[in-house]
Amino acid sequence: MKRIKCMILIPLILSLLCSACAQPQPRKSYVKIGVSIYDSYDTFASSLVEHFRKDMSQYENVTVQVQDAQRNQQTQNKQVEAMLEDGCTTLCVNLVDRTAPRKIIDLAKSYNVPVIFFNRELVQEDMLTWDHLYYVGADASQSGVIQAEIAYDAIEEGIVDRNHDGLIQYVMLEGEPGHQDAIVRTESVINTLISKGVDVDQLSSAIGNWNRTQAQTKMEQLITQYQAGIEMVFANNDDMALGAIDAYENAQVALEDRPIILGIDGTSVGLNAVKNKTLYGTVYNDAIGQAQKMAQLAYAIN
Repeated sequence: MKRIKCMILIPLILSLLCSACAQPQPRKSYVKIGVSIYDSYDTFASSLVEHFRKDMSQYENVTVQVQDAQRNQQTQNKQVEAMLEDGCTTLCVNLVDRTAPRKIIDLAKSYNVPVIFFNRELVQEDMLTWDHLYYVGADASQSGVIQAEIAYDAIEEGIVDRNHDGLIQYVMLEGEPGHQDAIVRTESVINTLISKGVDVDQLSSAIGNWNRTQAQTKMEQLITQYQAGIEMVFANNDDMALGAIDAYENAQVALEDRPIILGIDGTSVGLNAVKNKTLYGTVYNDAIGQAQKMAQLAYAIN
């Protein structure tokens, strides 16, 4: 359990969730949910959507339509417009670009259809532009803090500082540039370690865009550059952590000679990697709980 820790779900940015979910009775005779996911290849986001589908199946007269935006904001805007034209009564949107929600918000307002943004948090100013905007997600700062706690346990056990110089040489695999969770997770994990008195030395950081293959490519370059000098790898999510593992396996580096690798999300593949001891630890991001809260809210606000 020291290697798998959980973070707390933030059900909603706005305080309306509790009152909405307390009386889950739709105003309309039918409920049609339009879901747009930023990238169906994102393990955590796609898992959340699948759990959401299952949760919505318990309600009568409900249909769920899911679209994959394939990391293109313009594509997502068009998908949302088509779903609104098709009569969707609620939108659930996993934004491609968290800084560019205005087109979707304007479309939703014109149809008077509420929007639940999930997993990729908007800028607060955008959330406040309309009363029918909601957010379901987890605390990005907390995930970084908990990742640091797992790292600190390993450091205290004396299994990290292999060159015994009193510094922890690390590399950081980050999500998208400018993405709220990537920024906050990156900052909070390192700041937490420093606050615990750990002296850290960043060798490098690389953008992996939450993607396993991209992270593997970046990690292969870092292995070539730093070789055994890397003592710890922090990844903003499990997919990138698994990409780092793939890079070490391709480089034929023995498990005992690899750095401590840490992820975030607690995906099924990430948890299996912890079980197999290729991934040192991960922070469990509750996809099941988030999907459940989003389903309750989506039904209640119709």
